[in-house]
Amino acid sequence: MTTRRDLLLQAAMFSALPGLGFAQTRGLSLPLEPTPACGEAHDPTPEQTEGPYYTPRTPQKTALREPGMAGIPLRIGGLVLSRRCRPLGRVMVDAWQADAAGQYDNAGYRLRGHQFSDAEGRWQFETILPGLYPGRTRHIHVKLQPPRGDILTTQLYFPNEPGNARDGIFDRRLLVQMGGDDTAKIARYDFVLGID
Repeated sequence: MTTRRDLLLQAAMFSALPGLGFAQTRGLSLPLEPTPACGEAHDPTPEQTEGPYYTPRTPQKTALREPGMAGIPLRIGGLVLSRRCRPLGRVMVDAWQADAAGQYDNAGYRLRGHQFSDAEGRWQFETILPGLYPGRTRHIHVKLQPPRGDILTTQLYFPNEPGNARDGIFDRRLLVQMGGDDTAKIARYDFVLGID
């Protein structure tokens, strides 16, 4: 049962993201954990393979979803933080994913793009819930490159997916916090880079 405290925590977490207000957090299917306390060192986000479908030099954009595109709308965002929980601005966040049918655009930049985290470390994409293709669970690929430092290549996963248990590279530390319903989804993930 979701309590009033849970709803307030959920609202606070999502309202920190640009354009993600309280009204869009109603109907969250999972209780969200409070933001970790800052000051203590946190483990960096785990690295994962970029896979065979990476394309460099993507366009800078926050809207990966195009008008008329099939699929459940998804707004995904969060923070980019240092190991000491300090927000990191100007980090390039590059994302790519399959369409609703599980296909990647390998000729252009459909469902591909990058942006830079703002001064408070915030990032966000408007996209769709990625489709499935054989052998993999639902996921979004992401590369993060700070102005100085190493590139982090990883993947984000979705909770309660039957394919998670069968996917050989699935890592529960890369699960997004999810809300919404069958018509629109909202997700959050805070990246921690190996920077103090």
